[in-house]
Amino acid sequence: MNSLKMHDPILFSLLEKEAARQEGELNLIASENYTWPEVLQANASLLTNKYAEGYPGKRYYGGCTFVDEVETIAIERAKELFAAEHANVQPHAGSQANMAVYFAALQPGDTIMGLSLSHGGHLTHGHSVNFSGTQYKSISYGVDKETECIDYDNLERMVEEHKPRLLVAGASAYSRTLDFKRLGHIAKAHGTLFMADIAHIAGLVAAKLHPNPTEYADFVTSTTHKTLRGPRGGLILSKNEYAEKIDRAIMPGTQGGPFMHTIAAKAVAFAIALTPEFKAYQKRILENAQALVTELKNRHYRIVADGTDNHLFIVDLSSKGITGRAAEAALEKAGIAVSRSCIPHDTQKPWITSGIRIGTPAITARGMNVPEMATVAEWIDQALLNAEDDKKLRAIKQEVEHFCALFPIYTQPHHMSAQTVLDKQLVP
Repeated sequence: MNSLKMHDPILFSLLEKEAARQEGELNLIASENYTWPEVLQANASLLTNKYAEGYPGKRYYGGCTFVDEVETIAIERAKELFAAEHANVQPHAGSQANMAVYFAALQPGDTIMGLSLSHGGHLTHGHSVNFSGTQYKSISYGVDKETECIDYDNLERMVEEHKPRLLVAGASAYSRTLDFKRLGHIAKAHGTLFMADIAHIAGLVAAKLHPNPTEYADFVTSTTHKTLRGPRGGLILSKNEYAEKIDRAIMPGTQGGPFMHTIAAKAVAFAIALTPEFKAYQKRILENAQALVTELKNRHYRIVADGTDNHLFIVDLSSKGITGRAAEAALEKAGIAVSRSCIPHDTQKPWITSGIRIGTPAITARGMNVPEMATVAEWIDQALLNAEDDKKLRAIKQEVEHFCALFPIYTQPHHMSAQTVLDKQLVP
């Protein structure tokens, strides 16, 4: 880092500012987390120098003896972690993982059916502005207007009517348990392939705190950050019968050389995720999310679907006289990072929204627990009540900074490091 400071002081200064921002803010963005120092170390390793197109034992470059071992370890750990028959650890991101499944399972123009983006789905599940909506015919299912949960009976009727080639499950803003068993049975009964995207809930699935779709889905995709707390990257799990198609869809189908430094970091993260300590961390994520829901309900905020079973929830601000976009901006001024979010059947434009999405993986990683959630909820409430009072927002920000100093991201003594976890139970 000292070398970077010397040779590129401008970039070094920006990195220092970002480090200060991360340390001094409450990060409630559901798709973000603070990865382990050892994951950062692997991700910044000299493996970034190595080209390794292909797969272990079948590379298009020489000098791959050791990176073959690295990738094999990552594959075996991923298979063990998720009880999967086959794993491909090369996708650069979750979107690339989904694209590869589509390439492996579909022909252009085939029909896919996924959860509507405005009801909590993801761009790559068939949205019209995404490749998944331009290359394939897309049908969207939604949530029930009353319960704001997926109506599986209606979903099955839609599958029967539209006969999609691929049924897609998963979400980026859905707070209730996904019934992968039911979805798998629906797909099988109607001759439809089934893909489960667990990008958001992968850590909970790994810790057995959310149902695992690998038994029921033909394909499972994920990111490796978010709740899984690894490096930014993607992952595909599948049945053995689709292994060759998946591997070819990644390389040479949609990607070239894999990021071997990131694959090494994934291997570290998978090893950590196989430990009891990781499961305890995931359990605290759930407890914090549910406690924060309770605290906000006590302050008269409506929570979409009336609560959460996972790491996130959506706050409906319709009755509070503030849009999601305005709330996001006000909270940022107060030192609290969230993302705006549509609510089901939203009357606001997608860029504006009527809600905000809140998640607890990052603050839990800092060592915050249920008792701290009341404080966090109070700051959220005060910031939204005083959204146009910059003086009040600055005062909250100062309180937040002092509070965050008690829970440093990478230096807190009471927070178990990845090395301690690995020393206890290193998975070969």
